[in-house]
Formats: sequence, C-alpha cells, structure tokens
Amino acid sequence: MNAHLKLPFFVKATLLLVGFYVLISMLFIAQDIILPVIYATIIAIAISPAVNYLVKKNINRAMSIAMVLTIALLILSVMVALLSSQASLLGEAWPQLAIRFEDLLNQTVSWISEYFNISLRKINAWITHAKGELINNSGAAIGITLTTMGGMLAIIFLTPVYVFMILFYQPHLVRFLHKLFGTENNLQVNEFLTETKAIIQSYLGGLFAEFAIVAIMNAAGLLALGIEYAILLGIIGALLNIIPYLGGMIAVVLFMAIAFVTKSPVYVLYVFALYTFIQFVDNNYIVPKIVGAKVKLNALVCLMAVIAGAALWGIPGMFLSIPLMAIIKLLFDRVDALKPWGFLLGDTMPPLLQLKLDFQGISKKMPKLIGPFKWNSLHSEKPDKPE
Repeated sequence: MNAHLKLPFFVKATLLLVGFYVLISMLFIAQDIILPVIYATIIAIAISPAVNYLVKKNINRAMSIAMVLTIALLILSVMVALLSSQASLLGEAWPQLAIRFEDLLNQTVSWISEYFNISLRKINAWITHAKGELINNSGAAIGITLTTMGGMLAIIFLTPVYVFMILFYQPHLVRFLHKLFGTENNLQVNEFLTETKAIIQSYLGGLFAEFAIVAIMNAAGLLALGIEYAILLGIIGALLNIIPYLGGMIAVVLFMAIAFVTKSPVYVLYVFALYTFIQFVDNNYIVPKIVGAKVKLNALVCLMAVIAGAALWGIPGMFLSIPLMAIIKLLFDRVDALKPWGFLLGDTMPPLLQLKLDFQGISKKMPKLIGPFKWNSLHSEKPDKPE
C-alpha cells in the first residue's frame, strides 16, 4: 500500500479554496488581535538596530528598549503637536470657509438653473433630498467611524507594549524558530530573517524619504500658488500619499476643494496641474528608485494587495499590504515548490526582443539548413555582368 495518497486535482483545488477561505475569515475576525502584533513587529524591526547598538554598549536590554521607545514616542509627539497646531488654524477658519462654500454653491445652482433652463425650486428640492439622505445615513456612518476609531486607539495603545515585548524576547523568538525548523535549517532561517529585516527597514526608510520629499513639494507648490494652509495641506497630502494608488486621489480632491473655496475657480486647475506634476515625479522617479526598488514587487500585485488589504482590514490593511506582500514573496522565493509564485509577484520583466541582423550567425547556420552543396553553389554563383 502506497504511503502517499495521490489526490485528484479537483480535490486538491477544493481543499485549497476551503483552506484559503478559512484563513481569510480568521484574519478578518481576529484583526483586533493581529493588527497590533503586525504593527509592533514592523516597528520593532525598524528600531532594532538602535536597541542592538545600546546593548553592545553594555546597557541592559530592557533599559535600551525603554530608551529607544521613549525617544521615538517623543519625536512622534512633537510631530503630532506641530500638525495639530496647523490643524487648529484651519479649524478656526472653518466657519468662514463654510460660508464661502455655501456662497459658491448658490452661485453654481443659479448658473445651472440659467444655463440648463431648470427651475431653482426643482434644484433646491434635489439638494434638500440629498441632505435628507445624508442625514439618514449619517447614523450608520458615525457608528462605523466610531468602531474604526476604537480599533485605531486599541492599536495605538497596544502597539508600544507589543514592541517592547517583541524586542525583549527577540533572542528567545529566534531560538524558537531554529527549534521549529530544525538545526539543519538554521542557516536558511537566519538568511530569511536577515533578508526580511533588511526589506522592512529599507522599505520604511524609503517610505519616510518619499513622505518628506512629497510633503516639501506639496507645501512649496501650494505656497507658490498662494493657497492658504499650504504647510498643513502638504503634510496631509504626503501622509495620504503613503496609501498606494488611492491616497493620491483623496489628496488632490482635498487640495482642489480648498483652492475652490479660498481662491477663484481657476486655481482648481492650477492645483490639479501642480499635483499631476508631483504625482508624475513621485510615480516615475521617487517610488521606483527609493521605495519600489526595496520590495521588488510589480505594480499589478501592489494594486491588488492594497485593494485586498483595504477590504480585509480597512485603512491599516492598506498601509500593511505592501510590506506583508514583500515578505510573502521572500518566503515564496525560499521554497522550491513556491518559486514560480515568487516570480509572479516580482518585478522581473523579460528583456525586449530586438531584431538584429547577425550576418555572421546566419552564415554559420545556413549550411545546416539548406545543405552544403546548395550553400557552396549559392556562394559560387556570380551575378551576370550587365552588357
């Protein structure tokens, strides 16, 4: 009797689909537990060089972790305070912006009524109906928002604790992986951990560099156009730009709305042209050279990963989709049976076929194709001289 049972293809496919469904369901149900751990793991990998440096200086490991975490939280607090101070200025001017927006809305309604010959009463009825629908749906929207905010607060408070624990028990976790995969695979495990650490650190470094460059470009461009709250909008736009593909769309709509309210409508076109240029530079130079080169994923996989992350975990899933997919690709590249899938996820493209006339190569292959007699006779024939 065979020790290995060979299953038909449809049975394997069914088991694979059922297992995939169970895995996705577990990830969705346990997201409040999984997300803080993933965030903490990524942050722990990012700051581990600083912790290891302090440990090498004969500082207690727990003290080293506490010092690095404290410095990181202080830097984050300063950044949040600066952003909040800019946001408070926008909050103070919000009533004037609302009045300006209402005036522009009334002017737009009057223009539509006159140009398309639609009565103002009918347009106002449409607007009133839309407001009613918005109010009716606001309860559900508020509930979803509060749920999302609750999840984000849980992540914010639990993540530092998890970061401390992961860094403190890092040697213990590494030894566990060595025991799990056997001593004969210690080298492969160490290589995988080293490459994973390098990918995450490089990706986060590239992401921070992209954020800084895009924020400066946004703020400088908006200041040159005379748009109010340019610094705040530049930072918000750079933060939204971290969300691949979708964040840029949200940012440009925000910029155009502020330009429409605070300036004349023609500035909407100026802002659109500015952001189109910034996105061109970001997508064609910054991302491929600084961010994309670190993860080595193709654009199709990145886009699908972002959409899947948003569907599974919302906004946190969009942030985590790219680094997690890079780790999955690294794992696929390490397993022989999964290497084709790793190749599918990668950004390696076949070289473009160029048609070149290699006369020397043709001359070497032609005798084998048409025979030596015909080839010699072909070369021996001379064209008739014109009389």
